[in-house]
Amino acid sequence: MASQVVSNAFSVASARPKLSSFQKSSRTTIFSSPVSKAVVVRRSKQGLKIKCAGGFYESPAATADYRIAPHGGKLVNTMCPFFDKDTLAAKCNKKMELDDRNACDVELLCVGGFSPLEHFCSEKEYLSIVNDMHLPDGTIFGLPIVLDTHDETIVPGDKVLLTYQGQDIAIIDVTEKYLANKPLEALHCYGTSSIEHPGVQMISMERGPYYLAGPVTGLNLPKRDFPCKTPQEVRFMLPKRDCDVVAFQCRNPVHRAHYELFSRALGQPGVRPNSVVLVHPTCGPTQSDDIPGIVRYHTYEVLKEETHDPNINWAYLPYSMHMAGPREAIQHMIIRKNYGCTHFIIGRDMAGSKSCISGDDFYGAYDAQDLANATAPALGMKTVPSLNLCYTEEEGYVTADVAEAKNLTRKNLSGTKFRKMLRAGEEIPEWFAFKSVVKVLRENV
Repeated sequence: MASQVVSNAFSVASARPKLSSFQKSSRTTIFSSPVSKAVVVRRSKQGLKIKCAGGFYESPAATADYRIAPHGGKLVNTMCPFFDKDTLAAKCNKKMELDDRNACDVELLCVGGFSPLEHFCSEKEYLSIVNDMHLPDGTIFGLPIVLDTHDETIVPGDKVLLTYQGQDIAIIDVTEKYLANKPLEALHCYGTSSIEHPGVQMISMERGPYYLAGPVTGLNLPKRDFPCKTPQEVRFMLPKRDCDVVAFQCRNPVHRAHYELFSRALGQPGVRPNSVVLVHPTCGPTQSDDIPGIVRYHTYEVLKEETHDPNINWAYLPYSMHMAGPREAIQHMIIRKNYGCTHFIIGRDMAGSKSCISGDDFYGAYDAQDLANATAPALGMKTVPSLNLCYTEEEGYVTADVAEAKNLTRKNLSGTKFRKMLRAGEEIPEWFAFKSVVKVLRENV
C-alpha cells in the first residue's frame, strides 16, 4: 500500500507546473496577522527589528535577495503585537488546553514553519492534502495541519483561547468544525489503516473526532527547556552570503556516523562550494520509546561545542513526528525551505516505522527518497542522498562500496547493543559515538 501511495503522489507532483528552483525575493512578509501591525523597534540598512508577543523578529534587508523564498512565496507570522495579547485573550469565549503535539503545530503555524498556511486546515484543504498531497490551489503539502477536539460545545464563530501547560499560547477563530475522515487520512498519509502503525494509532486513538479550522493568532511561544528559533531568526542566523543551505533532520542523538554524513554532504554533487549545513533536529514528541527531546537537545549542544565547525549551523525544531515515511519527508522539506534551506538530506527509510506487533517495516528503504526526488523540483529544492557509510579498521568511515572494493574490515554496533552497553556502563567505542554525547546519555537515560 505504501508503494501505491508513493506512486499516486508521484503523478500528482509531476502533473503540476514546476516552480523556480531558487525563487528570490527582495521583500519578506513579517506579518500576515489579521489583528494589527507590529511595532517597529529599529529600522536600518540591515532591515527591521520588530517586537511582538513571541519576542523580537528581524527582517534583514541585507539577506532577502539571496535567501530562498519561503514555500508559497510568503513567510507567515501571526504572532500578535505584545501590547494586544491581553485584550485579544479577553475576547475569547472558550478555552482549550493543548497537548504536546498540538502545541508544536500551533507554534509552527504562528511563526511560519508551515508557510503558506496561517490557519488550521478547512475540510476542503484537509481532504485535498489527504487525497492529493497539495492544497486546493495546487501548493504541495505533505500532511494536513489540524486541531482536534472532543468538545461538542465548540462551534463556528467561537474564539477559543489555546493554552499549553497553563500558558496562553494562541487564539483560533473557529470557521469550521468537521468530522475527520480518519480511515482515509490513515490510508493516504501513512500508507496503511492498521493501528500497528504509530501514526495511525495517534490519529485514531489519541485525536478527538472533530477537527477545527480557522486562523490562528499567536500570543506567546511555548516555554520550553530548549530554544527553538523561528524561521525568520534562523534565516538571519545563516551566513550573509549567497550559498546553499543543506538541512539535516534527525530525531535521535547525533552519533559519529550522523556527523560524518552531514559534514560530508557539503562535498556532494549539486552542492555549491562555500555552502553550509543546518543541523535541525526535531525536539518535539516522536515515538514512545525514543529518547526525550530535552535529552536529545543536550546531546546536540555538547556536540556543537566539541566540533566548532563554522560550516555547520545548529537550530531546534518544535515538530511532532508522525512516522509517515514518504509523506513526512515532503513535510520536512517544506518546513526546512521555510527556515531558509535549499537542500535536504534524505536518509534511508526516513521517518519510517515498524509494526508494533510483527516488527515489519511499513515503507520500503527508498520510498521517501523516491518521492522526495520526484517532488523536489516543484518545491524549488534539491535533495542530497544519504551516503551509505560504514566504519573500517583500516580507513575509518568510508562508503560501503569503497569498503567492499578494498576488502576493508568493517566494524558494526547495533542500536540495541549500544543501548545495552550504555545501561550496563560499558565502554562505548569512540568510532561509534562522541564521548561528550555518551556522557549526556549516561546521565539522563
